[in-house]
Amino acid sequence: MFKAGAVVVALCLAFFPCSLGQAQVTIDVSKITCDQYVGMKITDYKYIALWLSGYFNGRKGNLLVDPQKFSADTEKLYQYCLGRPDVILFKAAGDLFDK
Repeated sequence: MFKAGAVVVALCLAFFPCSLGQAQVTIDVSKITCDQYVGMKITDYKYIALWLSGYFNGRKGNLLVDPQKFSADTEKLYQYCLGRPDVILFKAAGDLFDK
């Protein structure tokens, strides 16, 4: 009985494969506009801000995380982008933080 059950399960798995994983999504940060960032059309703007913070701090060799500065910088970038919807976000972040 056990062998028959195992054979049935094996056949089901062979003929009806299922995908348990989700599709991977990639985001080209160099193409996000301020409008997409502020409007959360890609993802929550805080996730993008976190990535940008890591990128620009990494370029400077800064391995410290200052939560208060990050929060202030995120708000600064958000406010900057509110008035400039057509600007590329990466450029806006560079103008503000790549000093």
